[in-house]
Amino acid sequence: MKHKIIIAGLIITSLFTSCQEDYLDAPAQSTLDESVIFSTAGLAEGAVNGIKVPFAETNSYRGRFLPFYGLNTDVEWYNTSQTAGDAADLCVYDAKPINSQMNTTNNAWAMMYSGIERANICIRGLRQYGDPRPGTDLGYLLGEALTLRAIYYADLIKAWGDVPARFEPINSATIYLAKSSRDVVYKQIIADLGEASALVPWPNETAKTSTVERINKAFVKGFRARLALAASGFQQYPDGIRRSTDPELSVGNMYRLALDESRAVISSGKASLESSFETFWRKYNQENTTAGGESLWELPFADGRGRMLFSFAVRHTTNDQFHANGANRGGTAGPLPFVFYDYDQADSRRNVTCVPYKWGTAVNNVAKQELGALNTWYFGKYRYEWMTRFVTSTNDDGVNKIYMRYAEVLLIAAEAANELEGPGAAAPYLKEIRRRAFAPAVQAVKVDAYVNALTSKEAMFNALVEENKFEFTGEMERKQALIRWNLLKAKLDQAKQKMTNLAAHTGEYADVPATLYYKFKADNVTLDIYGLNRGETTNPGTDYTSVAWNNLIDTKINSLYKTGVNPDNRQFWPIWQVFLDGSNGKLVNDYGY
Repeated sequence: MKHKIIIAGLIITSLFTSCQEDYLDAPAQSTLDESVIFSTAGLAEGAVNGIKVPFAETNSYRGRFLPFYGLNTDVEWYNTSQTAGDAADLCVYDAKPINSQMNTTNNAWAMMYSGIERANICIRGLRQYGDPRPGTDLGYLLGEALTLRAIYYADLIKAWGDVPARFEPINSATIYLAKSSRDVVYKQIIADLGEASALVPWPNETAKTSTVERINKAFVKGFRARLALAASGFQQYPDGIRRSTDPELSVGNMYRLALDESRAVISSGKASLESSFETFWRKYNQENTTAGGESLWELPFADGRGRMLFSFAVRHTTNDQFHANGANRGGTAGPLPFVFYDYDQADSRRNVTCVPYKWGTAVNNVAKQELGALNTWYFGKYRYEWMTRFVTSTNDDGVNKIYMRYAEVLLIAAEAANELEGPGAAAPYLKEIRRRAFAPAVQAVKVDAYVNALTSKEAMFNALVEENKFEFTGEMERKQALIRWNLLKAKLDQAKQKMTNLAAHTGEYADVPATLYYKFKADNVTLDIYGLNRGETTNPGTDYTSVAWNNLIDTKINSLYKTGVNPDNRQFWPIWQVFLDGSNGKLVNDYGY
């Protein structure tokens, strides 16, 4: 019986290619089975868990969506953006419908709709047969199914804008659908999350919510707050860049919702910041999935699936003492070269986020750190060397994707409070974020004095834009934030100018050294680097080796986005040609694609 549900959920994979009407009628023929499945908690849980399966399919989140979506911003980029090709095109705002990385029937678009179809079947079945009330197992499963469906839709809108809206299982009359306004989808999933928040418990209130791999109330409310800001923000519509004209999605309505939901999470005491930024990321790489801390929900991957470190870790040239995941793992993307220098030197987030070295070729299975280059940095939030499990899969690492953490809830609360109530109401949330970033000895200046000086809404907003940068670089959340703030191209152009100034060591980067010095520490594996901090220009001694730190050239700088392209007019990917061709004429690309 469960097998029939899974098969029905997979229908959508071939939605826009070749579908047979008798096959699409299969869910209706399995109604009797659904009455058993969705009235029995154990069976229903198996079906709801099946909603997550498409996350990890080969060309879905695992290998296509997560490695590419969210690059290039004013803080992070694809490290080979200057190299022409379809992979780079996905990041430099020049993707075509025939992009070879994406134009396949099993791509992320299809897998997201596969997950949605699975969710639609579960939601229908639980409503019809399950009596899903708060405090019951079936109630929890309905809340989880509603939330998982909202995740798929949120990511579809993020990547493609307007998309087909499917909130019922597919049948022969709904094989082909045109796109709906994203406003319709936003309103539905925001309402769904409101329902889900009454159905799922807080972290650790039940066995199911003891792990961040399952849905909990803190995540649902935080995610709902995120979507409220996105729905009311600026974005590219077919008729131009604007906010939604739907009164239900007004700034007043949505910011109030975001503030109420984020404050509910904060006041619950059911989530909190980790004591230190580095500790949080160490625990993440150690695959600590205990709920009730900073991570609110993670996209779960089995040990042999997922590519978060495979794609984004500090680069490892070969297998070595830390992993056997294969050659040249990690390092496909990294922070822009100036980001390290934009951090306050006392900010504990800097050295965790921005790493200037890679791990070299192993000798006798031991690799040493090797200094990289000014134009190529790595995300230090993802490190094989911080794992406790030794990865032996040659194609995946199995580390989860953090979908949302408590720090974002605090910054959402700050932004919404600033908009509705002014900077004084936002200040406590910003102070909490910065208090974790700076040592107690400097908090009077770096936290209290800094935040207290933000006495206008504009000053507070600009500070929050910067704080989001320092907190989330490398998590690929920045692109959607820049879009909803209507700052995408402006910030990308600012980033290009910053890189130009850094390359010339002028302007705000005049005191950044042009030479680095390094030697190995006592372990003969890790580097002792001098010259990374501003003003460190004195030769530290003959036991150090010097290297020029000045290889950032115009070709690399200008690859942040394709020359001649306006990123504001390329906020989304095009729908891939294989889905256009199989849509019976229902789907078209907008935005001049």
